[in-house]
Amino acid sequence: MSDDIDLSQAMPTEERFTAEAPDERAQPSELDRKINEHFAGAVVRKDLVKAVKGNAIVPSYVLEYLLGQYAASDDEATIQAGIDRVRDILAQHYVHRNESELVKSKIKERGRYRIIDKVSVTLNEKDDVYQASFANLGISSVVVDSATVTAHQKMLVGGVWCLCDVEYFHSDDAKVSPWILGSLKPIQMSNFDYDGYLAARAEFTTDEWIDLLIQSIGFDPEMFGRRAKLLQLVRLIPFVERNYNLVELGPKGTGKSHIYSEFSPHGMLISGGEVTVPKLFVNNANGRLGLVGYWDVVAFDEFAGKKKRTDKALVDIMKNYMANKSFSRGVETLGAEASMVFVGNTSHTVPYMLKHSDLFDELPESYHDPAFLDRLHFYIPGWEVEPIRSEMFSDGYGFVVDYIAEVLKSMRNLDYSDRYQKYFTLGSDISTRDRDGIHKTFSGLMKLLYPHEKAGPDEIEEILRLAVEGRKRVKDQILRMDKTMPGVKFGYADKVAGWRPVTTLEEDEFPNYYRTQQSEIDGDAATANELASLASPTKVPKASLGVPAAESLREGHLEFQENQRGISYDTLLLPYLQGSSEISIIDPYIRLPHQGRNLVDLLALLAVKKEPAEEISVTLVTKEDTSDPEHRQLLMLDYIQGSAAAFGIKFNVAWDETIHDRSIRADNGWKILLGRGLDIFQKGSNSHYDLSFHKQEFRQVAAFGITYIREIRHDSDGSSSSNGGIRG
Repeated sequence: MSDDIDLSQAMPTEERFTAEAPDERAQPSELDRKINEHFAGAVVRKDLVKAVKGNAIVPSYVLEYLLGQYAASDDEATIQAGIDRVRDILAQHYVHRNESELVKSKIKERGRYRIIDKVSVTLNEKDDVYQASFANLGISSVVVDSATVTAHQKMLVGGVWCLCDVEYFHSDDAKVSPWILGSLKPIQMSNFDYDGYLAARAEFTTDEWIDLLIQSIGFDPEMFGRRAKLLQLVRLIPFVERNYNLVELGPKGTGKSHIYSEFSPHGMLISGGEVTVPKLFVNNANGRLGLVGYWDVVAFDEFAGKKKRTDKALVDIMKNYMANKSFSRGVETLGAEASMVFVGNTSHTVPYMLKHSDLFDELPESYHDPAFLDRLHFYIPGWEVEPIRSEMFSDGYGFVVDYIAEVLKSMRNLDYSDRYQKYFTLGSDISTRDRDGIHKTFSGLMKLLYPHEKAGPDEIEEILRLAVEGRKRVKDQILRMDKTMPGVKFGYADKVAGWRPVTTLEEDEFPNYYRTQQSEIDGDAATANELASLASPTKVPKASLGVPAAESLREGHLEFQENQRGISYDTLLLPYLQGSSEISIIDPYIRLPHQGRNLVDLLALLAVKKEPAEEISVTLVTKEDTSDPEHRQLLMLDYIQGSAAAFGIKFNVAWDETIHDRSIRADNGWKILLGRGLDIFQKGSNSHYDLSFHKQEFRQVAAFGITYIREIRHDSDGSSSSNGGIRG
């Protein structure tokens, strides 16, 4: 950077920085190599932030700004040298509040000293000057020239992290502050090559690009399914889309507010109860604009809470702003572009909220209002997001936060909302407000995933469907509150295949509780049993309805959505294995611990269901993991064999390097085709204290399909045979 920090005065690194450099890591992945090839200098290893942060209470984007200057490389020697340099910078120039007097002394003794601190500015009307306050240094009334304030107006609202040269000159005039601002540089990127960004995007597949964005947020993409990744990226839409209104309610600890406090210098996170009309919109006393006039994103943390006191005037002006992008100041109407984000915790399960109230149940009374909620463009189902665990963080390469923040900011001027119309058409009865919500979400996801506009119909359909679902979740809850609002058939028409309805995941999981005026209009309010009875004899009903009773088992196919719960081998497989004594499981990938656990879950169910005095033969046909010199797969399967034998399961393994498809065949005449084999569950937590560790029904599944085929085997006398191994 042009205004580089001078380390010639730096003293030895102090003991406060005790974090060691990251451990020796495995060789970079192919994706990491590709990232460094096409975005050299704009990416950083995401585990480095922890290595340099120490006890500095500073946003990640500040640390990544420094790492981007000195450690944006895939060369280990350069990285280690960069880490050491950033540590020295923090040790010498970051101001700790409990050491503010020491820093003041350095400024006085040296006359001029560079610091890293959060700077906010106010206008002193009496003296007609701007004055800066330094959050950690604890000094104020530092005069700032008008040109600096004009160039960096965010200092007027909320403050900005800066590199500052502060000088000291004592005056006999008690009214004159001895502190002088020599120079100020906000910690953010000044320019970037957008055309180069688009050209580099074209070098990545969609899956690779999504994984790069997930690593840029700081997460390991291997820990997330496709839907989970997209929900994480929806959190970024407010940064790339003007006046986007987003809500996320869910359990604690899922990282709802992290992105808005750490990801971008253009976002402001405030507590839901700490904002006023003057602070958020405009101060009528002095005409100063509030947060919405200077920040791209204003996020309200801890927004939920039924008993929270709220300012009705604030709610009213917020309604108008969210709908019309404007607010009134006396007789004058002002406009702004800030997106609004509302995040909060839920205290009840989804079925509980659906049965007793609605999915906005936790909001304060003033915000639990159809007119306010109808302004929301998307509802992120926070209950689908896994609680953050240490193993979910990435040590791969991602964009330096400040770089991607500037990219997203630059795309706020673009509109991709019509890019789906070449292939799809929204339903004709979708209202203008519903359509706006869908369009803004779709446009935001297009900018994030396909900024180069090279997306095929399947890729466009994926994000269009998610955009429709997010708005539908909002509208369905409003319909539960206000029966006078007309229902809407949410979906879109494929110009080739016709109408495609869209449902929410909780609607599929809990159809009996998800009854709304709209669902009754659509004819979707029938119970699971009613729908099952209407199913075609050759087709299994929708996945959310479960598997029919054993006496009415039917051939057919089921599809399950990612993040769906309530699925288990007990209901999915066991009914089709009744009456069998010989079972063959064909699955080429039973080698990792969680895959072995899935196999054990199935064998345990078979052991419980069989007659105690009988034995069942189970053969696993799989591939050998020849890449593991420690032979952990063989040891695992050998242990399972011994354990199963004690409970009447004769478990054997057959090796076949040619297999690919996954299936289960039983001697009762049923064959089950498994798209993902037994590996249908997301990895989740490995803690024995997590209920989902012990009950499959509590785990989230990956997206998968399953097909049931009836294979009647006849004996030599022409009669069909069935061995009574597993009880019904």
